[in-house]
Amino acid sequence: MQVKLLPTPGQAAVLGATLRACNQAACDVAVVARESAVYRNYDLRKHVYAGIKADYGLGAQAAQHVIKKVADAYTVLTANLKAGRYGKPGSNRRRRIEANPIGFRWDAAQPYDARMLSWQHDARTVSIWTTAGRLKAMAYTGSPTQLKAVATSVIGECDLVHRDGMWFLYASIEVAETPPYEPDGFLGVDMGISNIAYDSDGTRYAGTRLNGYRRRQMRLRARLQHKGTTSAKRLLVRRNKKEARHAANVNHRIAKTIVTEAARTGRGIAVEELTGIRERVRLRKPQRVTLHSWSFHQLGGFLTYKARRAGVPLVQVDPRYTSQTCHGCKHRDRRNRPNQETFTCRSCGVVAHADHNAALNIAERGVGSWGAVNRPHVASPRSQRGD
Repeated sequence: MQVKLLPTPGQAAVLGATLRACNQAACDVAVVARESAVYRNYDLRKHVYAGIKADYGLGAQAAQHVIKKVADAYTVLTANLKAGRYGKPGSNRRRRIEANPIGFRWDAAQPYDARMLSWQHDARTVSIWTTAGRLKAMAYTGSPTQLKAVATSVIGECDLVHRDGMWFLYASIEVAETPPYEPDGFLGVDMGISNIAYDSDGTRYAGTRLNGYRRRQMRLRARLQHKGTTSAKRLLVRRNKKEARHAANVNHRIAKTIVTEAARTGRGIAVEELTGIRERVRLRKPQRVTLHSWSFHQLGGFLTYKARRAGVPLVQVDPRYTSQTCHGCKHRDRRNRPNQETFTCRSCGVVAHADHNAALNIAERGVGSWGAVNRPHVASPRSQRGD
């Protein structure tokens, strides 16, 4: 849960100095880890713990969080290298990444635990550790939902974040999970190109209007990249952040609407498998940019956690051939899709929107998947005979 801090100018300067010290220490720890080939958290502490406490004025908890942050960063880097996200073995980019230590921006997020941060919910203030000592009575604000969540939930680790000149705390909170109910059918959700999502009730989510916005942003990015000046690059970074926030907001609204509709009608939600969406889809070159410019995995993640919080059953189904199979007669033929939006069954002659037909097939597979998972075990005749 995100809350916005409201520091005075003096407090903001101290927070900035604290982040800078923590991340400079993290850069030094990353160098030691690379040179000594020691990447495990507890092993790395033996090499750097005392040094960064003395050199950067860090407290015991802050120093431990800096070391853990570096260890976690190398764990992620190793996973990305194994997955081939930095090129093939021997490529220039991969060799450069493997040889150089990880670097941290001066304002990279810094973790805080309960020993470093305390909340005064009635006064709506926090007391936070800094390299200059405790800053007490620092005000914070947020939406009514955010303020209620941090006031009534168990708060775990928090991240101090500096973004666009503002200060935030990202607080991890514990939310009780609502037990799922027995669904009366499933609401199928197909994720696609023309429409970000299309459900089995025939509702489109973020279609033509959003695609127009995405095309405008793509043209603007192309102009800024072509210009190549320092100011253009700076503006490009700001535009990218703005687009990411816009995409997250759209995905939140889509997921909330789908979960609310499923809960209202007593149904579950069936979605296609959330991994490998881009690898499964085969598109012409002009459509590839549209596909890769949207975070379908983020939308799936939002659907998952919102459904769990509301107690709505959610299943992932195999989406293969859902766009080629007629929901009515089950005839499958790749020629049933004459174009991106139209589905025309060559067997029974039904005509439908292609995404709607796919969503209906996904909903039907959701019923089968839920039944297979929740069906009680029945012993086979062979086991009953004792053979």
